[in-house]
Amino acid sequence: MFRWAIIFAVVALIAALLGFGGIAGISAEFAKILLIIGVILFVVAFLFGRGGRTTLP
Repeated sequence: MFRWAIIFAVVALIAALLGFGGIAGISAEFAKILLIIGVILFVVAFLFGRGGRTTLP
């Protein structure tokens, strides 16, 4: 998820430098959405993914 957010952010920067404002804006929005979803999934996995492990005596 984070990989796609970075890719869209790079596409947005390149498009902005080349003067494609519409493509840059859309790519930046996708990057922001993917970053937020990635952070939420990371936090959920961190909180709920550690409960089932037990250690042997």
